[in-house]
Amino acid sequence: MSTMYTVKVEESTPAAGGKPSAGPVYRCIYAKDGLLELPPDIESPWELFSHSFKRNSENQMLGRRKVVGDKAGPYVWYTYQQVYDQAIKIGSAIRNRNVNPGGRCGIYGSNCPEWIIAMEACNSHGIYYVPLYDTLGENAVEFIINHAEVSIIFVHEKKIQAMLRSIKKCTSHLKTLISFGKITNAQKKEAEQVGVSCFSWEEFSLTGSMDCKLPPTKKGDICTIMYTSGTTGDPKGVLLTNEAIMAEVLSMDQLILETGKPVTEEDTYFSFLPLAHVFDQIVENYCIHRGASIGFWQGDVRYLFEDIQELKPTIFCGVPRVFDRLCTGILDKISSGGALKKGLFQWAYNYKLKNLKNGFKQHEAAPLFDRLVFEKIKQALGGRVHIIISGAAPLPLQVEEFLRVTSCSLLSQGYGLTESCGGCFASIADVFSMIGTVGVPMTTIEARLESVPEMGYDALSKMPRGEICLRGRTLFSGYYKRQDLTDEVIVDGWFHTGDIGEWQPNGTMKIIDRKKNIFKLSQGEYIAVENIESIYGQCPLVTSIWVYGNSFESFLVAVVVPERKAVEDWAAIHNETGDFKSLCTDPKARKYILDELNKTGQKHNLRGFEMLKAIHLEPNPFDTERDLITPTFKLKRPQLLKFYRDCIDQLYNEAKATNK
Repeated sequence: MSTMYTVKVEESTPAAGGKPSAGPVYRCIYAKDGLLELPPDIESPWELFSHSFKRNSENQMLGRRKVVGDKAGPYVWYTYQQVYDQAIKIGSAIRNRNVNPGGRCGIYGSNCPEWIIAMEACNSHGIYYVPLYDTLGENAVEFIINHAEVSIIFVHEKKIQAMLRSIKKCTSHLKTLISFGKITNAQKKEAEQVGVSCFSWEEFSLTGSMDCKLPPTKKGDICTIMYTSGTTGDPKGVLLTNEAIMAEVLSMDQLILETGKPVTEEDTYFSFLPLAHVFDQIVENYCIHRGASIGFWQGDVRYLFEDIQELKPTIFCGVPRVFDRLCTGILDKISSGGALKKGLFQWAYNYKLKNLKNGFKQHEAAPLFDRLVFEKIKQALGGRVHIIISGAAPLPLQVEEFLRVTSCSLLSQGYGLTESCGGCFASIADVFSMIGTVGVPMTTIEARLESVPEMGYDALSKMPRGEICLRGRTLFSGYYKRQDLTDEVIVDGWFHTGDIGEWQPNGTMKIIDRKKNIFKLSQGEYIAVENIESIYGQCPLVTSIWVYGNSFESFLVAVVVPERKAVEDWAAIHNETGDFKSLCTDPKARKYILDELNKTGQKHNLRGFEMLKAIHLEPNPFDTERDLITPTFKLKRPQLLKFYRDCIDQLYNEAKATNK
């Protein structure tokens, strides 16, 4: 294996004593002499902020659009000085409510300046902050508040009513609720009936003082308990230390400094990915460390691209679904622009792609076409973006290629988990050969593959494949109050991610499967369902697909959310009438999409038993409201089965009747 981007630091280990074999241990080339060490003068993320504040006190730090009536105006900014002063006062106010270092403070609501201020206030006093998701159901919110023993909670104005419904079941620990904005007297009364005191943001801030003494903190102290939604069971509380968060931020800093243009106080980040997830939190901590500005979205997906145009960010982090939407919109515009425009675009695209493949850097590959053709595409993200980061799920190859060619930005795709404090692998910006991979280990961790014999993955073969295992400075300290679950995933010091990876010859990692999502069909054939779904997902007629099978049946069926335009175009050609919903029930439409899916499967060499025998067309996308997906868009298989049980039974009956 070429060690261009990784170095081997330990040899492989053979299978022994019932444990599978494991491949060699690798580090990133930039950590070849040792994993990243933290500087001695910082003990917690609060110091990343307070040091940055001293350098950048008058810089714009946090901004939001001022809404007048129903119209959003320009961004209005708080400086580093203003945020620092607010965080000190809020921290002091929290302590005045009898919450001490090691206490737990909930933060619940969509991204906004108050979210960050509450987080920094907790960091300054060694209080564990506990993010609550917008998209977790009310039951999960109750579960987390009680499980983490949250005694004080900051809540977005829009979430207060929902919170008041849950509060009655959370009173054993919860004593204080603070709104990010205002709070009504009626809401205060309702909470006070169950012994919870309520404050507006302003009222609470006034109870704090500027001369509050900050307690000493240590690198090894817990910083946050971050609950992961998980695809089964109750959410798990991931314990992350000050050291893990700081090391992750500084590793991101190191990789950007080594390989791209450093982020400075001139940069602006667009904050819309949930702060309750580790990915966005790390990026925002990094921006704060570098003195950059963070502009928040309005919290409404309908205005997402409008907010981007207003802010004109230079750093953009997204998830595949957002990039997919962006690319589809751009391609539709190009298609409707006439043959000449389309031809010029295609010619420019192929020319630049060829140069990128030949090793040219982003800004050298086609500077003329960047100005004449791709500049307009750059405007879709406001025109100033120079770094794009994608995380949360693998980016489809065609979307990644499109962004690398047309966005005029450096693109890095990362892979990580809450347990690895965000990114544990990242592709090095401007190295085109890393396309289709998640890059190399971050400079804080070491990685190896462990064989999974029951799935046919061998970490010692020529093309090493197996479960990705990690160790290093940015790993979690365990699941809160769940030593049993911690012992399942951390074995002999290695964290087992549950994801199947494949080392590439240049030392990068490709995610190819998921260990748990495997089942047998009745004839004994193993089905690695995520791999099959990702292949069918490449069919342009579908937006999402859930493939189902079990050990009592010999074939697979699926529930498919079709691409609306594709179904309507098919209907127009075949003179079929009806709206999208009724077209989804049309047997001819179902057959058309089933045939196209199986053609995609054949093109990618799926085996006979991996082909689909029947599908149900679902007009509504899988969503978190019905608990069918996690907030990072992973399918919740047990819940999907429960929801579509009747439908699945019908598909099996139909397919058996047809094949008699």
